[in-house]
Amino acid sequence: MTAERSPRVDFNLYLITDRTQTRDRNLEFVLEEALHGGVRAVQLREKDLSSKALYELAYDLRRLTSRYNARLIINDRTDVAQAVDADGVHIGVNSLPLYKVRRLIGDKKLIGVSCHNQVQAITAQEMGADFITFGPVYYTPSKAAYGEPVGVERLAEVAELLEIPVFALGGVKRKHCGELLAAGAHGVGVISAILSAPDPRRAARELRGFLPASEPRN
Repeated sequence: MTAERSPRVDFNLYLITDRTQTRDRNLEFVLEEALHGGVRAVQLREKDLSSKALYELAYDLRRLTSRYNARLIINDRTDVAQAVDADGVHIGVNSLPLYKVRRLIGDKKLIGVSCHNQVQAITAQEMGADFITFGPVYYTPSKAAYGEPVGVERLAEVAELLEIPVFALGGVKRKHCGELLAAGAHGVGVISAILSAPDPRRAARELRGFLPASEPRN
């Protein structure tokens, strides 16, 4: 079954933060440029920050994303997501179990799950994930710890099996969007393709041009 668009997952360009990849520019500045360019979902993923610093950054990003009617997803930290009324939480294999996260944040918030193989993907769907990221599809230094790239063929196999949206992640550039969508991906997750771009606004706009139009939020 090809991944169908969920009414809750109203975005297909998923920007994941990494302030070490902004070319020494302020992260909030780069994110606002990306939001100007059409990004409608940001995952705050700065694992090295203290709880206080992460909360303060999340608070600022909640205000920023709200101005653009965009989603804010917090990586792993359910407490921070609740504290700033984020739109959801993104978890991985070492996070709290999905059912525990769901009990904490409720049914109206999104839960995304990082998956690197078919078993993880199927399990995430069965446990009630709203969407998954799958990869790394291509080689990228930021995902090298997860092993060799899974490739487009493996992505297609997972997208065929799942009913929830699948976001292709890992080394994704605009030139890849066509083959990723053809493989059944709902959208793409990116880091450096926007954060490291000389013009993040233009990079976001160009990526959006290769993706289907997102449904407007109410």
